[in-house]
Amino acid sequence: MIRIGIVREGKIPQDNRTPFSPKQCKEIQVLNPDIEFLVQPSPIRCFDDSEYSNEGILLQEDLSSCDIIFGVKEALIDTMIPGKTYLFFSHTKKKQPHNKKLMKALIEKKIRMIDYECLTHDDGHRVIGFGYWAGIVGAHNGLLTYGRKFGSFDLKPVHSLKNFLELKESYESFSVPPIKIVVTGSGRVSTGVLDILNYLDIAEVSPEDFLSKQYEYPVFTHLKGKDLYVRIDNGLYDRDDFHHHPTEYRCLFLPYTKVSDILMNGVYWDKDVPRLFELNHIQSPDFKLAVISDITCDENGSVPCNVGSTTIADPVYGIDRSNLSKTAPFLNSPNTIDIMAVDNLPNELPRDASKYFGGYLQTNVLLDLATNIRTGMIQRATICEDGKLTALYEYLSDYAYT
Repeated sequence: MIRIGIVREGKIPQDNRTPFSPKQCKEIQVLNPDIEFLVQPSPIRCFDDSEYSNEGILLQEDLSSCDIIFGVKEALIDTMIPGKTYLFFSHTKKKQPHNKKLMKALIEKKIRMIDYECLTHDDGHRVIGFGYWAGIVGAHNGLLTYGRKFGSFDLKPVHSLKNFLELKESYESFSVPPIKIVVTGSGRVSTGVLDILNYLDIAEVSPEDFLSKQYEYPVFTHLKGKDLYVRIDNGLYDRDDFHHHPTEYRCLFLPYTKVSDILMNGVYWDKDVPRLFELNHIQSPDFKLAVISDITCDENGSVPCNVGSTTIADPVYGIDRSNLSKTAPFLNSPNTIDIMAVDNLPNELPRDASKYFGGYLQTNVLLDLATNIRTGMIQRATICEDGKLTALYEYLSDYAYT
């Protein structure tokens, strides 16, 4: 018998998502009689404890008998059981300072850490993530912010709605004014953004037309890698070359800041990737962007005026263009830019997002783990095991051991 644990989320701010819904747990057990789920009770999980028990899933505080333990956000150090296999978003692969203690604890407790973010296919594309739902909510929040800033329309916050179906129903009597929206990125985040914009019947136009034409109706353009970056030496773009040598590229985004009303940013960023623009650019009189929905939410990252993440309850702050200071949001003023920077957007649609995520886990990951088949995908995502970093993550040595 293989026991699978679902941990109670403990990180603050609270996250009420879960890796598997009650019905998914039951389905997996029915199809695989050698697998048994144990679920830690939780007062905040988006599925009530009773929903699990009604499906015949065991609720139990003690997960020490489990072979594999699934969570969503970083596990609390004091609750991690030595020697177990854990899966969650560890946020350690970039040496994030706030998780250094977590990384050291994973080593000291000899935990096999498999990070969802690092589960990739052989071609490098990610297997799993909540990005699609971040894009859904981020697109809505970008529009909501624009409407509140200029008093032109009013949308309900996503977290006040029951599910994705209710979100779509809320658009039935809503029409978008003639604004221009620029979308960046080519992953699941941008897919979610595009689904909302297409559902609202906002017309897509080419980057060239977006830059040169005015419209009497709302439009958006979608910028992917080749639209955003070119080599400094020859003006060309190659995806593999860009990912291996990002410092040799420059960004082409700046002209879009002069003609766009809203930026919905889904670009994956690390410190060597050129920013979309620089801070001094927003002080230019021809910088037109009024709202930035920074969905991937990297502080001082691809959007340098992201000065910190926000919460679902208080999702937006303003940036004063003249002195670059943080200010109140929703000021109907050309001198401020409103920044939406919630870093757990899928938590606004937790039931939908959890079922989506659990489906990918069930299809791509769970059975190989349960039968201890060490596929390339699983090995690439294993950050540490038996008290040491795996070969792919030895670059974290100074972060993990000191």
